[in-house]
Amino acid sequence: MKYIDNSNIDPYFNLAAEEYFLRHKNDEYFILWRDEPCVIVGKNQNTLSEIDMDYIETNNVKVVRRQTGGGAVFHDLGNLNYTFIVKDDGKSFNDFERFCKPIIGVLKTLGVKAEFSGRNDLLIDGKKISGTAQCKYKNRVMHHGTLLFSSDIVNLSGALKPKKIKFQDKAVKSVISRITNISEHLDSKIDVLAFKNKIFDYILKSEKDAEVMPLTQDEIDEIEKIKKSKYETWAWNFGSSPKYDFYNEGKFTGGTIELTLKVEKGIITDIKIFGDFFGVKDVKEIEDLLKGTEHKKEEIKNAINNVNIYEYFARITMEEFISLF
Repeated sequence: MKYIDNSNIDPYFNLAAEEYFLRHKNDEYFILWRDEPCVIVGKNQNTLSEIDMDYIETNNVKVVRRQTGGGAVFHDLGNLNYTFIVKDDGKSFNDFERFCKPIIGVLKTLGVKAEFSGRNDLLIDGKKISGTAQCKYKNRVMHHGTLLFSSDIVNLSGALKPKKIKFQDKAVKSVISRITNISEHLDSKIDVLAFKNKIFDYILKSEKDAEVMPLTQDEIDEIEKIKKSKYETWAWNFGSSPKYDFYNEGKFTGGTIELTLKVEKGIITDIKIFGDFFGVKDVKEIEDLLKGTEHKKEEIKNAINNVNIYEYFARITMEEFISLF
């Protein structure tokens, strides 16, 4: 098994790296990596229904879709991520506990008793420290997981707490769990990088023929191509969401507005605007302008930027109208 110490903290790059080593290489790998603040959503999730977009935009939190299923998770530099990529022996896929055993072993050496629970979680004293996910490509299996070491729990809950907007879809919903940081359970204090080294040493000793492999420039170049064509694109991160219905309402000085959308592949296919507002023009003109637009505030604003919003919604500003989306 080859060990890759990936020091890059760009989530777009790191998820692209996983895809590269899963799909374009034949060796088995173990990767440790961290991300700057971001939300990583599951492959089958409706991105917008998992996040608080206002919080995301205000705090410059990146949002990225991964290859594996499961729920949305928050990453920051206090969170350590690990990835196993192995040949499928016919038993690996869906055997989450097998891949969690080395992590449990590392924690045991630090005096922390962790246990595998449910489908894919690691717990300390009944609180979640790790969620894991898997996918399969041809005869290869990728298993990856989070390890909450000294993560900012406030940011985690803020980024993953969607506002009370009604989404109706068949996408996978994230389960809110009681969580804790590993660092809170250690007798002797160490930082996340020291913890990373502990895992690294444990894997090297327990895996036969393990060798350390730095990323080569050729590998970095190939990963960058995948990053640019897929992982940093709106089409993958938002447009790949399952189709859904979206509803929101707002009360403003000029009256109330109710909004219903039908969205498919991130594109608004139908929109209806209702309310007790006053206007001199028919809101159907606004509806027609927004059909075919990405369900993204910036794109919605661009689509109606040249209209006088007051002619449709008296005493309601463009910013107030856009906030409904």
